[in-house]
Amino acid sequence: MENQVSPNSNSPSDEIDLGQLFKMIGNGFKNLFKTFLRLFVYLKKNVVKLGILIVIGLAIGYGLNQIVTKKLKTEVIVKPNLESKSYLYSVVGEIQTNVKARDTSFFREMGVGIEDLKGFEVTIEPVEKSTTEAIIDDDVEYLELLQKFRNDDLILDIVRTEILNRSNLNHRITFFYKDAKIGKSLSENLMNYINSNEYFNDLVAINRNNAEERIKQDQNLVKQIDNLVEQFSEKMTRSGQNGEGRIVLDSEDPLDITGILNLKNNLIRDIERKKLELQGEKEAIRIINFGKTQEVQKSFLGKNIVLVPSLLLLLFFLIDILKYLNLKSKEMQL
Repeated sequence: MENQVSPNSNSPSDEIDLGQLFKMIGNGFKNLFKTFLRLFVYLKKNVVKLGILIVIGLAIGYGLNQIVTKKLKTEVIVKPNLESKSYLYSVVGEIQTNVKARDTSFFREMGVGIEDLKGFEVTIEPVEKSTTEAIIDDDVEYLELLQKFRNDDLILDIVRTEILNRSNLNHRITFFYKDAKIGKSLSENLMNYINSNEYFNDLVAINRNNAEERIKQDQNLVKQIDNLVEQFSEKMTRSGQNGEGRIVLDSEDPLDITGILNLKNNLIRDIERKKLELQGEKEAIRIINFGKTQEVQKSFLGKNIVLVPSLLLLLFFLIDILKYLNLKSKEMQL
């Protein structure tokens, strides 16, 4: 009769020896402790050398900080108007190229010598605008709502303004230099140069003229509406009857007083928008804030007083590692 083997029986090779497992873990901790112990002994053995290197590095770093000229900067926050963002980035790139090329003819017109461009640099970047998904969704719903009134010229103007406000973000132009007086003067001259484009100056003039004419027309319409409302009030007073919301003048078609008042409110809002437009679009590149001269702050690890000691310590450890590897290679050869 054949012997039946229980399916639950395990061979000795399949069983886990917990004692060996704990022994392996203990050996791992011992090796880790030995590694830390060797590191401690190494640092203790070389503590004097390391201390001397740190002191020397701090002294050299401090000396370099006193010798090296500090870098200064001026930040200018601007807003491009009339679709001038591409022009703004292009002209800033042109300026930076001429700075690198030391183009005398370009800077001579501004009264700037080539020696004044030493350490000068200009950069541009968009100012970060923090937006969340909820805000973006609200903006989309808002524009979709305005789309329903696409046949209304006034609403279309609002849609255009909203889209431009969201697409024309503010930008930061940063001027780097070493001499505070020369750098500030050069920054102002370059901003004047950026805003000297004849094409955009003509657009600004035309746009401002159109806005002023629009304001005058809207104000005249508001006066006419006020006259109509005043006549309506007088008529109701004379007749001694409550108005039904309509005006009838000289047997003409009745006018909707509610619609007229709504039109007046829209005209007033349009006047307010046009006044803001006149204020904000005085130049193609509107300067929102012309910052003052400030020192460029380096990161902690980028400062000489920290960088030099770190480099000396790194060099010391690298030399010791090379010595150790060289010793081990000789032992292998023997």
